[in-house]
Amino acid sequence: MVITGVYYATGLIASGLLVSYFSRPAYGFPFYILAAFCLYFFRDPEREIPQGPYAVSPADGKVVAVVPEGRRTRISIFLNVFDVHVNRAPVGGRIASVEYRPGKFLVASKEEASALNEQNTVTVEGDGTTVIFKQIAGLVARRIIFRKAPGDVVSMGERVGLIQFGSRVDVLLGAEWRILVHPGQRVKAASSILAQREGA
Repeated sequence: MVITGVYYATGLIASGLLVSYFSRPAYGFPFYILAAFCLYFFRDPEREIPQGPYAVSPADGKVVAVVPEGRRTRISIFLNVFDVHVNRAPVGGRIASVEYRPGKFLVASKEEASALNEQNTVTVEGDGTTVIFKQIAGLVARRIIFRKAPGDVVSMGERVGLIQFGSRVDVLLGAEWRILVHPGQRVKAASSILAQREGA
């Protein structure tokens, strides 16, 4: 479980106890419910990571777009508030760059969110390929967390960050990748295969 969830839950439980003490016990229940939700939201389950020349999903959620973007194909994954929000590396390699860009907070399931919303763009290079993925804030999300830095080496499926509450993650893959997912499909971080490397 992500430690952030414990902090939120502890604060909410303490608030509930104070409200119950100074007013009525029943008035503290909403705080306890919110505390339970925070523990649920910040869960971080173990995943079985496939072996092979694959790009795995960096997030839990629903594929909302598989579209060309320049010379790459963009796979967009929408995370609702009930999905696991821990983000993982789609491929193994060296982090070439991390670029944060402020922006809007449109509903993350909308197509324009990919271009306009606050986001963190990560480029991973390795094994002759370059993969880009973006952590994109949504209507509710107000904090993007990325725990790696340029020059760090990551393995496929490794935990790299978190987006708090509803959000979106985009993955951009070059022509050397054969896309294996389609819009409407549910995927899980680290365990669902998005694409296979051609000729590998």
